[in-house]
Amino acid sequence: MRGLHIMSGNWMLMAHGTASLQYTDHKGQRGDSKTYVTTMAMLSATRDTSWGRVQLKSSLSLEPAMEAAGYPNLFATGETAGGLPLVDRQHPHDLFMELAARVDINAGSGTVFVYGGPVGEPALGPSAFMHRGSARYNPEPPITHHWFDSTHITYGVVTLGFAALKWQIEASAFRGAEPDEQRWNIETPKLDSWSVRATLTPTPNWAIQASYGEIKEPEAVHPGEDEHRFTASAHYANGRGLSAMAAFSAKKRVPGEALSAFLGEVNWDLDRHNSLFGRIENVANDELFPDHHDPLHDVKFRVTKFQAGYARRIPMGPFELALGGSLAAYAKPAALDAAYGDNPWGYTLFARISLGN
Repeated sequence: MRGLHIMSGNWMLMAHGTASLQYTDHKGQRGDSKTYVTTMAMLSATRDTSWGRVQLKSSLSLEPAMEAAGYPNLFATGETAGGLPLVDRQHPHDLFMELAARVDINAGSGTVFVYGGPVGEPALGPSAFMHRGSARYNPEPPITHHWFDSTHITYGVVTLGFAALKWQIEASAFRGAEPDEQRWNIETPKLDSWSVRATLTPTPNWAIQASYGEIKEPEAVHPGEDEHRFTASAHYANGRGLSAMAAFSAKKRVPGEALSAFLGEVNWDLDRHNSLFGRIENVANDELFPDHHDPLHDVKFRVTKFQAGYARRIPMGPFELALGGSLAAYAKPAALDAAYGDNPWGYTLFARISLGN
């Protein structure tokens, strides 16, 4: 993670942050356009000791200042605004995205660790999209966000694990409910859900994970329905500007059927100033028509999104300015033509400032 790293006595302090001014325009009957700002700031402190390591971790966002309906993201679903399901929108993130700590204790060839806090991320899924090198400059969240990494903001997490040189195993207890619409506060932590994750890092270039979780009533619009989620992903980085990820997820509502998703994304820094990025997603979604009176309500549709973009990177001392944009196109069943049009498409332009280059 790019950022500032400063020693203060025995503590290493890290600061990282981004702010991105974006204009998104999605075409079609359900399309919309919007100018908006996304933000993220991370502060952490790490101290090595004779017996292990202590880490204090935080992540924050000013996106709660955005209206509850967030911004356009065609074919995305998840969370609510005004008590109604969000469809074709990306919800804002909460002010507190992480307030947690991790303690590692030396144990032979590895470490036993405990992670937790009032706001954190359980051992479930790949890294959240805003932290992945493969999505570093991509201005749009994946439409598969709620299949892979929606638990990256969870109110109440405790994780116990063992980390060796090339593998890690961990288990979490956490709150299953997704964040509500009151995004400035810290919600009451609970431990009503659980997950396990195994990660293999055979070389410094590869990280492969598989995880499974049973989540208690994650979605406010599906009261009484739990979710069983399985994910698997492989991350690659060559250390010279190329990062990529391939991932699969299957989530099953209880009661309900399983819905699967596939995701591939890449970021390629061609040189010090130019980057290309792309993403392909395929997802089975039955939440595109939330109105119970609609004949397509609860009908499952499989949609594919293709996205490609470019970023021009400009170093500015401890900061980096990235200017760029992306284009998106979709493949969908003909049954969706009446709602979305024959050929929906969209684009996003952005100016992104980040701490660290």
